Amino acid sequence: MARLFPGALNTLAIAALQRAGAVPATAASTARALVYADVRGLSSHGVARLPMYCAQLRNGRVDPAAQPAIVADRGATVLIDGADGLAYPACDLATATLAGRARQYGSAVAGICRSHHFGVGAAHLAALGEAGLVALAFSNSPAAMPAWGGRRALFGTNPIAAVFPRRHGAPLVIDLALSQIARGKIAIAARDGKPIPEGWATTRDGLPTTDARAALDGMMLPFGGAKGAMLALVVELLAAALTGANFGYEAGSFLTEEGERSRIGHLFWTIDPGALAGDDAYLSRVDALIEMMLLDDDVRLPGDRRERLAAAADQEGVEIPDALIAQLQGRG
Repeated sequence: MARLFPGALNTLAIAALQRAGAVPATAASTARALVYADVRGLSSHGVARLPMYCAQLRNGRVDPAAQPAIVADRGATVLIDGADGLAYPACDLATATLAGRARQYGSAVAGICRSHHFGVGAAHLAALGEAGLVALAFSNSPAAMPAWGGRRALFGTNPIAAVFPRRHGAPLVIDLALSQIARGKIAIAARDGKPIPEGWATTRDGLPTTDARAALDGMMLPFGGAKGAMLALVVELLAAALTGANFGYEAGSFLTEEGERSRIGHLFWTIDPGALAGDDAYLSRVDALIEMMLLDDDVRLPGDRRERLAAAADQEGVEIPDALIAQLQGRG
């Protein structure tokens, strides 16, 4: 393992993406989001994704020169075509557009179609939260989980993220996938030849497994049983039906070099608290709830651990496997 500081890791990621053909803006946007994940301890969504991203850029599964654009615009609602590129530039366009429109209209929504893996949902919402806006993000993903009672993968793990600004301190950040565990963590276990806990996934035949490779070829299990499966359905409808994107069962895998393009969808919703009860009332209510939560010593506010890790990474760097560094430098 080597330790890289965030700036060096960002430079490494940009160089790898540009060697794979990504235009500079795409490389910068993608690297920024992946480093955001790594410094917060979310390595399954960090630069470990780059070898597959780069392979897909090279073979055309992802368009390296894609330019996202707004293709439908009705005031507080926009639709962005991700143009079969990496998701990050389209997500940047969405959140930049939403910031002004939420102030203008009180609330604004941006949908994205023809997109790809969008990484850590909270990364896209951070700037909105710092600007005093409430924001939510939804994304569908290639089929990995069955409908409740089903025997075939139909829904993605379909992450949901939310950010809630506070009067004092960093915004509350909530970020979760609807499977028992993020699929990216199973991919890392498979890469490293490590087992996974029983209860995370099944084989292709629906049998419990601790074999990470068999799990990637099988199905993820939803958290909360039927309730998790229903939430996954909600995200499919928000992120894909509203945007005209592929449903999970239609989307090409994020984890293979060859195959169909993913063409999934995302939905971002931003709310100005001042348009409802007002900024002061909202912030006072958030303060009151946090105060009650923290009366119990073992309660940890969502996002706190990630921000502590990010602060530590600025001082100590981030551990990155030597083999991954060599691969990103074109030596692996």
